[in-house]
Amino acid sequence: MHALVFYLVYPWIWLISILPFRVLYFLSDCFFILIYRIFAYRKKVVLDNLNLAFPEKTKKEKAIIARDFYKHFCDIIFESFKSLTISEEEIKKRFVPVNIEEIQKIENEGNSVIIMMAHYANWEWIFIMQRYVKSRGYGVYKRLRNKYFDKLVKKIRAKYNTDLITTKETIPILLQGKAKNETSISGFISDQSPKINKAFHWQKFMGIEVPVHTGAEMLAKKLNTSVVFCSVSKIKRGHYEARFKTIAKNPRQFADYEITDHFLKLVERQIKSAPEYYLWTHKRWKHAKKSKN
Repeated sequence: MHALVFYLVYPWIWLISILPFRVLYFLSDCFFILIYRIFAYRKKVVLDNLNLAFPEKTKKEKAIIARDFYKHFCDIIFESFKSLTISEEEIKKRFVPVNIEEIQKIENEGNSVIIMMAHYANWEWIFIMQRYVKSRGYGVYKRLRNKYFDKLVKKIRAKYNTDLITTKETIPILLQGKAKNETSISGFISDQSPKINKAFHWQKFMGIEVPVHTGAEMLAKKLNTSVVFCSVSKIKRGHYEARFKTIAKNPRQFADYEITDHFLKLVERQIKSAPEYYLWTHKRWKHAKKSKN
């Protein structure tokens, strides 16, 4: 069944990916009408999240954020399809790492880097930054159920010298590289909600106390790897800039969860600056009212 689904869907993804951007965004606009106006995809989740995160905003203000979010969300979907065939020259024009020297400086000192980022603006095209650095790139992800699509996603990322690895693979692979004195850059999208039975740390996020992922910080301390925050901004439709800010050069010098808490504050600042670019369909606050016990 997985093979059947893949071979039925893949040709359409490929056809969409070769379309020029102006046509791509026309399709995105049509898709917006479909999922926002007609089917109201996860609209209750989005509005519930906005009510939690922005209790001070009016109903009209939150409705505008929701509408603008869905427009951006549709763009992200079609930009993800475009990743299949987009040229390196084109993606470099559209996703610019403004201060990549922040990463290069750490590299030149012989250190590895863990990049922490959120589901904000465009997180799909971050892999192009591998063209600006020397270290081996790893993206930590959750394996797709359909092995054919999983293989496709890995192939797309491999174009830019980035390997996707699962959480279970992360520690042994990075330890192996460290033993060989290799430097690496590992990317963690760390704003998801962990499983309640695996929650070690709770912290306020957008004013609501929730369990938070601590894996990136724990791994950084285990390997003594520098931690850098990546903030992506949407400049205009189809164009993004990434900025890097070092959170911890020597993570073992920080108290437990201090790095994670700082990351959350940076994400909050990002969201408040332009909330329509955050992934509001994600159930980030689903455990907010549950006991820590």
